[in-house]
Amino acid sequence: MEMAEEKKQEFWRWTESNWRNPDINWKESKYITVGIDVGSVSSQACIMADKEIFAYGNMRTGSDSPYSARNALNFALEATDMPEDRLDYCIGTGYGRVNVPFADRSLTEIACHARGANFIYGPQVRTVLDVGRQDIKASQCDEKGRVTNFLMNDKCAAGTGRGMEVFSDLLGVSINEVGDRSFQYEGEEPEAVSSTCVVYAKSEATGLLRKGWSMEEVLAAYCKAMAERIYSLIERLGINPEVAGTGGMAKNRGVIERLMPLVGLRTMKTEWDTQIAGAVGAALFGHALCRRGKGRKK
Repeated sequence: MEMAEEKKQEFWRWTESNWRNPDINWKESKYITVGIDVGSVSSQACIMADKEIFAYGNMRTGSDSPYSARNALNFALEATDMPEDRLDYCIGTGYGRVNVPFADRSLTEIACHARGANFIYGPQVRTVLDVGRQDIKASQCDEKGRVTNFLMNDKCAAGTGRGMEVFSDLLGVSINEVGDRSFQYEGEEPEAVSSTCVVYAKSEATGLLRKGWSMEEVLAAYCKAMAERIYSLIERLGINPEVAGTGGMAKNRGVIERLMPLVGLRTMKTEWDTQIAGAVGAALFGHALCRRGKGRKK
């Protein structure tokens, strides 16, 4: 009898999680709204009770966007005792926002990430950096999280989440650990990899490993290159302090802590999972619509 083929470890996937706020009694809330952010790799659902985060779920996106949206919502609800029919409004956002069948409407991730960043970081945020798997978006916003200008680059995977996924798999290092590992080298900071193309950067990294570079040095070189790539975009937009990061890349300190010195600003901190920012913003837009009488009729 042949042994079953061992499943290949997927180093590039962020850890899934869900959470509920034990201090909120949803039964006492006037409006319960949910934002569903369906990205190309991960999907998030955030349930808010009167503009406060009540629960969220953060999990991988499957091949079917509507199924991913449903899974994310179910994952968030799993942490609660609240029935789905208590929801007053649902907004879909992200790469798969048009494929959230139970959403009352959809909004762009640019608007939702800016609004979400305003919530999870504070009203001082003026520049929001969202590095997704497929593109980089830089937005400027006002004190209420309303977008005033934005710029995006989706021509190449260099500097995007996809580039980091490639390196994570190449080196066999979990993407959750890349940031920390990129600082665990001896000696001076390595120079950034020279190529701006993921394919060629991967070849360059392989060559550096053959020359005797440690994995940590290669990770440092690519994190530095990614930080420089992102900086070139936000420099074109204009850098208004404070700068906040959203999405999975904001959890990679190897990139963020190399980016901020280029920007000339400190790294903003938040207690929240930065991947839920888009879903948070969508839920907040849903609350505003409920206050205008647009909620679901029970």
